Amino acid sequence: MLCMKAWVYGKVQGVGYRMFCRRQARDLGIQGYAINLDDGRVEVMMVGSEPQLAAMLEALHEGPRFSQVLGVDVERVDPGNPPPEGFMLG
Repeated sequence: MLCMKAWVYGKVQGVGYRMFCRRQARDLGIQGYAINLDDGRVEVMMVGSEPQLAAMLEALHEGPRFSQVLGVDVERVDPGNPPPEGFMLG
C-alpha cells in the first residue's frame, strides 16, 4: 500500500474537479481525499497500490471536461494510522 499527495494547479476549482477525483478513486478502489486550497490548487491524497496510483495520477493530469490542468506536483507521504476510509471531499 502506497500513499501519495498531489497538488493540482490550473483551472481546477469550480469545475467539478473534486467530484471527478472521487469518481476516479471509487472506480480504481483508492482511498484518500480531495480538497480545495486557498491558493487555487486542489490537494489530492491517495492510498492504493502502485498500479492504482499510476492510473489515478494519469486521471489527475486529464481532469474533468471543463478543467484545465497546468500541472501536478506529487510527493510520497505516510498515510497515517489508519489511512482514510473511502474518498472524502473537503
